[in-house]
Amino acid sequence: MKVTTIGTGYVGLVTGACLAEMGNQVLCLDVDAEKIRVLEAGGMPIHEPGLLEIVRRNVAAGRLAFTTDVDRAVQHGTLLFIGVGTPPGEDGSADLTYVLAAARSIGRRMTDYKVVVDKSTVPVGTADAVHAAIAEELAMRGVQVPYAVVSNPEFLKEGAAVEDFMRPDRIIVGADDEQALLLMRALYSPFNRTQDRLMVMDVRSAEFTKYAANAMLATRISFMNELALLAEAQGADIEQVRRGIGSDPRIGYQFLYPGVGYGGSCFPKDVKALVQTGAQAGVELRVLKAVEAANEHQKQVLVAKLLQRFDGNLQGRHFALWGLAFKPNTDDMREAPALVIVRELLARGATVAAYDPVAMPEARRLLGSAAGLRFGERAEDVLEGADALLLVTEWKEFRTPDFDAIKARLKQALVFDGRNQYDPALMRLLGFEYHGIGRGGHPPPIA
Repeated sequence: MKVTTIGTGYVGLVTGACLAEMGNQVLCLDVDAEKIRVLEAGGMPIHEPGLLEIVRRNVAAGRLAFTTDVDRAVQHGTLLFIGVGTPPGEDGSADLTYVLAAARSIGRRMTDYKVVVDKSTVPVGTADAVHAAIAEELAMRGVQVPYAVVSNPEFLKEGAAVEDFMRPDRIIVGADDEQALLLMRALYSPFNRTQDRLMVMDVRSAEFTKYAANAMLATRISFMNELALLAEAQGADIEQVRRGIGSDPRIGYQFLYPGVGYGGSCFPKDVKALVQTGAQAGVELRVLKAVEAANEHQKQVLVAKLLQRFDGNLQGRHFALWGLAFKPNTDDMREAPALVIVRELLARGATVAAYDPVAMPEARRLLGSAAGLRFGERAEDVLEGADALLLVTEWKEFRTPDFDAIKARLKQALVFDGRNQYDPALMRLLGFEYHGIGRGGHPPPIA
């Protein structure tokens, strides 16, 4: 099938590459000429494991191409996926400027039947707005061209997006046009060989499902973060509590890991957008307001622990920080807790040496001019003379480091583990003063 993806960010590029991998003829459109130049040169504008190999393979096979030519892109695809950004507006609602601009570009150029697929995360009612925008452009041209608008929300985790697309746990399609639905079924049939994962529903329910899923996951994270604070105050160990409640099949273990708060391109803006949607509909979403507030508070927890440890004064202190991306396996720093932590430490007179395996260029772009901050090219480069090591992102290379070497470089053997990656008993045995998140309890007896 001929497919066009509009936007070459995480959603559009992963969608286009993975659909090309299944034999489709895919053209990826972006207005950012530099991004297209990088892709055409064999580079990759984002860090996503496995994506570069798929892109290069399908470009070489002639199934995947890139362009800034809107006319070419619209004419190419029978299926046109809109995968552009929906950043939060001033009131927290999703900004649909780019989505509607894409819809109008389609309406100005389409000459035959098209299925316009909303792949971006968009609020309920967006498909109606997209349909209306296309209709307006067609009316201005004085032509009648058949088309359908479908909702097909993405459920891709950054750092595992290729795996999620190729082996989906569900494929949600909201459609009220039979021809469009048949084409969507055909497009996704290679992903349904062993089990039919495609769920068909009305368009508005499909749009709502994406927000509901992200809001639920964000709620679990904030809930566990609050329990971790209480566990610490009560002398309990949240890790043992997590295992206890996660064994209940009604609860499960996923997204029950306490830490320094969630970030990224999805959870923060989607929670805000859903709260704003509720306000517009006259429905106050009290739980999600609390989720958002709890998350903002959690980003300050590591700094609060440092203030408590250093008698409320961080002036002149120097800290090593491991991990800047909001999660492992990505260079994305949008809403990353590290941004809050670094800025707060610098504002309190401390200095910071930071390292991240892949997010250093983005970190330099966002933080590089800040006085008192430097970056190291290796994890060990930032340790020398630091008053403490702060673990903020749980990259694999941080899991079993050389603790003797760490202790030798630090001014004092002091670790603040924002992801509960290390065992408190082992750290004490190795001679470290260890502070985790909610690890106030005693280790269980050895069986």
